[in-house]
Amino acid sequence: MPITDDAKDLQEDLVRLRHDLHRQPEIGLHLPRTQEKVLQALDGLPFEITLGRETTSVTAVLRGGADGGGHQSSGSEARPAVLLRADMDGLPVQEKTGVDFTSQADGAMHACGHDLHTSMLAGAATLLAEKRHQLTGDVVLMFQPGEEGFDGASYMLREGVLDAAGTRVQAAYGMHVFSSLEPHGTFCTKPGVMLSASDGLEVTVLGAGGHGSAPHSAKDPVTVAAEMVTALQVMVTRQFNMFDPVVLSVGVLHAGTKRNVIPESAHIEATIRTFSEASRLKMMDAVPRLLKGIAAAHGVEVAVDYLQEYPLTITSEDETHTAEKVITELFGERRLSRWATPLSGSEDFSRVLAEVPGTFVGLSAVAPGADPDASPFNHSPYATFDDAVLADGSALYAELAVSRLAALSQAS
Repeated sequence: MPITDDAKDLQEDLVRLRHDLHRQPEIGLHLPRTQEKVLQALDGLPFEITLGRETTSVTAVLRGGADGGGHQSSGSEARPAVLLRADMDGLPVQEKTGVDFTSQADGAMHACGHDLHTSMLAGAATLLAEKRHQLTGDVVLMFQPGEEGFDGASYMLREGVLDAAGTRVQAAYGMHVFSSLEPHGTFCTKPGVMLSASDGLEVTVLGAGGHGSAPHSAKDPVTVAAEMVTALQVMVTRQFNMFDPVVLSVGVLHAGTKRNVIPESAHIEATIRTFSEASRLKMMDAVPRLLKGIAAAHGVEVAVDYLQEYPLTITSEDETHTAEKVITELFGERRLSRWATPLSGSEDFSRVLAEVPGTFVGLSAVAPGADPDASPFNHSPYATFDDAVLADGSALYAELAVSRLAALSQAS
């Protein structure tokens, strides 16, 4: 029976798990209820399970039972291993979708589809366990907390997830659903730079407060902060090549308490996305230099914190081709879309891909027949993800492991 048919048999269980996770989203590195649900899904399956020490991560290792020729393995020899990753955390978003399994946690929502990722990987665990005696190597499942700004991947890397099978994994695969961008059920890939690097900017302009009617007797940080916001946008268009883009968006601009009072300080926060290491390094130098220059010109002080966050997500060309081959074999060429340009989102799975070859696959969970361009994007309180993609995601996770292990065994 094809693995896609086996996955369809799991669909009801996957939907049940996904809805359960969606009702109780948790944020950050500590997701005790989510971890409990993952462990329940793995219960009874032949996985070696390790729980995170610093976080509520779950690492599960499945020992394949076949040698390179498809025979039973003695288990004594070092054999290849591959890694499959799903992130588990939600976002501090108040859900407004109106679905009947809406979040029951005030101010928290699975607005980025991590509940689907977790459910799909749990489904893949069942599929792989059923094929254990056909596997010519080992599979590491990486259930990761804290992707949304907490760098959960770094914690799991420090705790040895890449070596959990006893030897370093030789390939790693991650998946991410989207609530817009592509038609329903489309798998998306791109070799090379697939997602931008992400950095943060925090700026405090320190002036001198005073009466709003007499700005000459104060040092107004508000006008300086406003000039900084504009100057940052101008700098991007004048100092950076348009074919190596930089995105800088100010999300926080705060100052003052009353309209006739000049405050002592103003605060700015921004996100910065770059698509090459050269532009990233240049921004680290150019931004503080610009802001300090503006502050000096106005006679105020400025504190600039440039926060390095997630690096570029760079996929292996070979592993991306492997994923494309598996996708077309399982679902047909019409289900595959190769992106021409990167997406300006960022991912801490980038840290895994910096250590071992691998790739990252997008999957559109837009409702069938819906316009992907008009659908609310990930992180929106109105973002919805169609359950129908769950079985396909599980099948792809599992088949990536099966086929890649077979190829690695033959190569050795």
